[in-house]
Amino acid sequence: MFPFSASSPHIQRRPSQRQGRGLGAALASLILSVCFAGSAQAALISGGACNEASLSQPFLKWGDASSYELVPGGDFESSSAGWTFSGGAQRTTGSESSGAGGANGSYSLALPSGASAESPYTCVNAAYPTFRFFARSKALLSTVLVTVIYRTALGSVALPLGVAAPGSQWQPTLPMLTGSVVGGALSGGTAEVALRFTSLTGSSDIDDVFIDPRMK
Repeated sequence: MFPFSASSPHIQRRPSQRQGRGLGAALASLILSVCFAGSAQAALISGGACNEASLSQPFLKWGDASSYELVPGGDFESSSAGWTFSGGAQRTTGSESSGAGGANGSYSLALPSGASAESPYTCVNAAYPTFRFFARSKALLSTVLVTVIYRTALGSVALPLGVAAPGSQWQPTLPMLTGSVVGGALSGGTAEVALRFTSLTGSSDIDDVFIDPRMK
């Protein structure tokens, strides 16, 4: 119901064309090293939790027994503080009704076509491999691009993760990879990550954005 496809990474805020090429090459080399190197690289990756956020099992009724933590403000209930909206994205009334956040909510995030919303940064490492969220379409053939953004010593690195195509009713997406192993290696163990949601076609709502903090 929520197909997604991998995309090539790109780098934001390149200082210059030459430095941008060098940063891109460094990132590509790092990805290969993380994927294929042995124990020497493993020392760079932290596998433990890097914050004290409370955990729950919001997707248990869908056969996912993993424990997750809510992305800051990811239920859109109290406020949208820390989130960055553009193109008409806004907090709106109406929420997914499974009570994934602990109780039935009253608010969600509206993404009209072309709109984008970016979450606050949160701590990640190799123990944060996936995330999931709830979505529904408000128009035929709605699609949402999901991008993870790392804040590192090399600058901000954006990795497009895939495209969700929600149905007309609230449903959780399939698990999507954060690329946390790469982010942790870039920052010596842990990294700060934000999630960006961009409506490519149609209009969609999203709600209850969770990250899985358990190493598989």
